[in-house]
This record gives sequence, C-alpha cells and structure tokens, in this order.
Amino acid sequence: MREIAVADIGGTNARFARASIGDDGAIVLGEPHVLGTGDFATFAEAWRAFLGSQPGFEPQGAALALAGPVSQGRFKLTNADWTFDADTLSAELGVSRAVLCNDFEAIAYAILGDIDEHHLTHLAGPSKPLPDDQTITVIGPGTGLGIAHFRRHRASSGLQAIVQPTEGSHIDFAPVDAVDDAALAALRKVHSRVSLERVVSGEGIVNIHAAICALEGISATPQLDALDIWKAGAAGTDPIAAQTIAHFVKTLGRVAGDYALAHGASGVVIAGGLGLRLQDQLSAPAFHEAFIAKGRYHAMMAAMPVKLITHPQPGLLGAAAAFAQTHMEDRSSP
Repeated sequence: MREIAVADIGGTNARFARASIGDDGAIVLGEPHVLGTGDFATFAEAWRAFLGSQPGFEPQGAALALAGPVSQGRFKLTNADWTFDADTLSAELGVSRAVLCNDFEAIAYAILGDIDEHHLTHLAGPSKPLPDDQTITVIGPGTGLGIAHFRRHRASSGLQAIVQPTEGSHIDFAPVDAVDDAALAALRKVHSRVSLERVVSGEGIVNIHAAICALEGISATPQLDALDIWKAGAAGTDPIAAQTIAHFVKTLGRVAGDYALAHGASGVVIAGGLGLRLQDQLSAPAFHEAFIAKGRYHAMMAAMPVKLITHPQPGLLGAAAAFAQTHMEDRSSP
C-alpha cells in the first residue's frame, strides 16, 4: 500500500486529495481539498497549504493532472501562471516519485480503470456500455476545453490501453452559422488567431453572448461575465443568456462529433465540471442532433454511445490511476 498526494489543477481551481494505492493497483481516494489557483503565486505555495491541512500526512509520491501540455523541463499551465519542472518536481515536493499528466489524460486513465458504468450516465445514442476494444474520445469544457482519446487493444496478457492526450482545443475555430460568424469576426479584432477554445469553454460563453447581442442589435452589458451568463441562462431569467447556452450546447455537440470522426472513435465521453452542470441540456435533442449532423456519416455517428462522467472527482482519481499505471509498469520492467 502506498499513500500519495494527488492534484487536479485547472485555470480556476486546484483540487488536492490523499490517495492510497494497493499492490494490485486498487485506489482509495480521500476527500478533496479545493483551493483557488489564482489565490497562490506558485504551485509550491498551494502544495504547502494542502499539506498543512493534513496533519501527519507524509506522501510517498505525488501525481498531478495539469490543464495544459506536459513536457520535460519547465513548462507553464495554459490558463494560469503556475510553472512546473518535470525534472526537479519530486525533489521540490519532497517525495520519491512525482507523475505529471495532462488533465484529460488523467480522466481517460480513470475511465479505463476506476470509473464504472454507475458514473457514466447515458446522454445520447444507443444505450449500451462503451466498447471494450475501440477508440473512445474524451472531451469537456471547463475554464478551457480538454480533449483526449484512448484505445484498448487485445494482447496476450489481456486488454491493454494507450492513452493519448491532445491540445485539440487549440485548432482553428470553424464557424458554421451566423452566430459563429459574428463571434469569429469580433475575436479576429482581438487575437491574431482564433482557436476553438475561445468559443467552446467556460469563458468562451462571453464571446457567444456578445455575438448574439450584436446580431439582435442589443448592447451587451459590459460587466456581465461568464458566471453571470451561465447563471442567468440556466435560471431562465435572461432570454439572450438562455439562447447563448443553447448555442454553446449545440456547438459542443458539433465539436464532440468532429473529434469522434477525427479520432476514429466508437464512443464519446463528456467530462469537465461545466459538462456536469449542463447534464440536462446535454440530454436534450439539440446536443445529439448537432453531434450526428455529419452528412454521409449521420448513421455512423448515431450508432455511437455518448456518456457523461458523473464521478465527483475524475481528475483526482485519474491522477492516482496514472501513478498506479506507471508504478506497475516500472515493477514489471526487467
């Protein structure tokens, strides 16, 4: 049994927890401790704050799921100022081993080993489990937009899996209707290049809202931020905000379908804190209609199950699963 510290770090929140990993790889996750990423100048400060809340806890290792590309040497989070150095992190944290992975890579690991059908709610398509030996796309909006995919394959020792993190949210944004055209035109005035994440993300809702206001001939309220729009739209107190969320949901459906095609997937899992809060909207027909609207591939898309992760902490669980996976691989190496 190993006791480690795990963290799921995004642009808004940094979630920490204790995790126990058995010799067979079984994971027991402790209660999460949530800190604001912007409340600490560095990850080291947040790490010390977490350990200070856990008297007597001396982790044997650490596993971090990070919202952004993970590389060797020093690198920075995409939507926050924290930096990490993969080569020196274990020494800095005072642990024997530190594992770093992309946040959606971690979620893929969680789906592979530790999240069961109980925490995969059916959204659309055929009501059946995810296929065992096919590629699965994992996508979800939060502060940014996370995208990964994994594939199980059969080997002599049983099912094996390959997890591929991506930075797919930073491809060019491709408009398909008047709202998208207006959003793209406005964003081009601010950014030299407009990526998908500028629109399909928690913060991107502001840009959709502004585009709809422009088309309706309404002045967008300057002080209305992303959280205001989400709250007003969900409560039904603001028709433009409600229209904005409806457009966001359709766009997410379209993009999820695009990535399923690009990955050669046979199933899709929606993740991310925002995805969970949008469960009712994602279960409505508009999301799935956008997902399957792929011309000649309509029937193929309609045959894919689309699930929503409802596990409360898939990133923390996935970070522990990634640690367990690398630990098992090292033990099996000659």
